[in-house]
Amino acid sequence: MPILDPTELAARLPSTIRMGTATSSYQIEGAVDEDGRGPANWDVFCATPGTIADGSSGAVACDHYHRMPDDVALMADLGMEVYRFSIAWPRIMPEGAGRVERRGLDFYDRLVDALLAAGIEPVPTLYHWDLPQALEDAGGWPERDTAGRFADYAQVVVERLGDRVTRWATLNEPWCSSHLGYHAGAHAPGETDAAKAMAAAYNLLRAHHLGGQAVRAASSSAQLGVVLNVTTIHGDDEDAVRALDAIRNRWWLDGCLRGSVPADALEAWSAVLGDAEPDVRSGDLAGETPDWLGVNYYYPEVVTTEPEGVAFPDACVDPARSVPPTGETTAMGWRIDASAFADLLRRVHEGWGPIPIAITENGAAFDDDQPVEGRLPDPRRTTYLSDHLAAVADAAADGVPITDYMAWSLMDNFEWALGYSKRFGIVHVDYDTQVRTPKDSARWYADVVAAVKARR
Repeated sequence: MPILDPTELAARLPSTIRMGTATSSYQIEGAVDEDGRGPANWDVFCATPGTIADGSSGAVACDHYHRMPDDVALMADLGMEVYRFSIAWPRIMPEGAGRVERRGLDFYDRLVDALLAAGIEPVPTLYHWDLPQALEDAGGWPERDTAGRFADYAQVVVERLGDRVTRWATLNEPWCSSHLGYHAGAHAPGETDAAKAMAAAYNLLRAHHLGGQAVRAASSSAQLGVVLNVTTIHGDDEDAVRALDAIRNRWWLDGCLRGSVPADALEAWSAVLGDAEPDVRSGDLAGETPDWLGVNYYYPEVVTTEPEGVAFPDACVDPARSVPPTGETTAMGWRIDASAFADLLRRVHEGWGPIPIAITENGAAFDDDQPVEGRLPDPRRTTYLSDHLAAVADAAADGVPITDYMAWSLMDNFEWALGYSKRFGIVHVDYDTQVRTPKDSARWYADVVAAVKARR
């Protein structure tokens, strides 16, 4: 599809939708040794040879910790209405529990105040993968105690910021924390133990519920959410599709929104683990029902049982394998399909509604050129955003209650195991000078935001 005119696109979107961008702490903040921050699992993972594609780390990243006021001013210049960021647990509780580092809280205090002064709503995520290393050393997410420590941390943060922040997300993409971290070995802590991954997946559900109770206890006005990277799944074998859907989607949707886990997800696990089961206890998932759901979407999944497919990081879904994409892909090698985004939103609403849905991440990495005289054309990213915003409009027209759209990402940043080799930002970052340059996609997106505002 051609890039849509911003005014034309805005006319199709709900006039009430709030638009902005998103980032996460380890990907942009840097300053990993400053103001009492303790080591995180990603600090240790990055220091392990061979784990990061370019040998880098988030030690400096975008230096947002020092450049935060300028970054907020940049968002304001682009007209952003909402900003989703994450809070670094190791900045707040350097040992993961017990002692609270006030300087860490002070930073987020300043960030929230700066956003509000700029007319931007802060939407913090309490956990976006940077676990205090002390808790990782004690067993990490496979240990039940970690969920309790998360609740303690959540209460500290919300008690400090809850007088100005209304919307809170407990976790970001817990599928990645459990499966990529403990089974595939691709993310911190780099383990390859399916039983640990299953235990982690269960304890992350517990963390959401325990953390949600802590959020509500600390702030009576809090609106509780969770952010999930659910997706559409299609393929040539119904059993394989259902097994992957159980692990990738329904485990998290049912577990976070309904307080239960699907039986076929446990069956898919048991096919690999035999008698190994998570430590399930009565009342574990009897927490608070979320007020809103965050959906992160990048690409659909297509599965096959044929041997030419690519193995998933979850051996529990064998013999299902991923079908390599054909046609246009992003620089990540991900297939591009905006229609699947609309299908996903409809399915989540029909199956787990009527909960309000915020698009908390959506975007694409492409191989950008360098800025020339303050400009950087990135037509493929602009096209991606245009097509996917049109899909949001289509889903909203079908009755899906979409409250927000947050482009991933505000700026280029540390892309986890791929280091700085992939750029998702609508703002270019020169990592040598830390100069920020809005790409053409940022200017186009700002025009869409302005046109939506004009309709109110």
